Amino acid sequence: MNLIEGLTNFNLTKQEATLYVLLLKAGQLTGYEAAKQTGISRSNTYTALAGLVEKGAAYVLEEGKVTRYTPVAAEEFCRNKISRLEEIKEDIIQQLPVFTSDVEGYVTIKGEQEIINKLRNTVRQAKERIYVSGNLRLLELLRTELEDALGRGLKVVIIGDKAYQLAGAICYGTTKQSEQIRLIADSRTVLTGDLEDAEDSSCLYSCKRNLVDLFKEALKNEIALIKLTER
Repeated sequence: MNLIEGLTNFNLTKQEATLYVLLLKAGQLTGYEAAKQTGISRSNTYTALAGLVEKGAAYVLEEGKVTRYTPVAAEEFCRNKISRLEEIKEDIIQQLPVFTSDVEGYVTIKGEQEIINKLRNTVRQAKERIYVSGNLRLLELLRTELEDALGRGLKVVIIGDKAYQLAGAICYGTTKQSEQIRLIADSRTVLTGDLEDAEDSSCLYSCKRNLVDLFKEALKNEIALIKLTER
């Protein structure tokens, strides 16, 4: 991810993000110095610097008649934002209606990041077992969640690249080049699709028993074939 684009996810505008990076490099700057070094107009520079102060990314240093700006350390700034979002999240959850049942039918999830988010959340919410099939890249994207599932005592079965290892999981090594992913959680939910087309990728998510059983059988057959090949 581009650095400036990444910082905009922490509620900074592109100009604020640009100036924040500059402040981190320089340590402290006046508005005039910042404008001169970035090429941003002086009026926009002062507006952006004020925005950084307001958003907790910079402090003001008063030196007589000269106003300088100094950055808040990146780790501190990001941690403060995340902590505040956690507080807001808890407040929102307490006020929103509770969604208690799984969606009946077949849900289409579009976009690589949304699919990855759903995969991660499905693993996080599992209570008994996880079966997952995917290539090395996709499995690495789920490593933290799979490790956490193992730590919670879940059974984790992985069908993936021979290079992928996860202590505590049952791993079946094979060759997987495609971006296809299949995941079954608690024999209740299934998520299947591929991430070949990045943001145009799509995935199917369902709690339908017949679909879950179909994919369970497919994974069992794939495991049986791997075992047969290894003999």
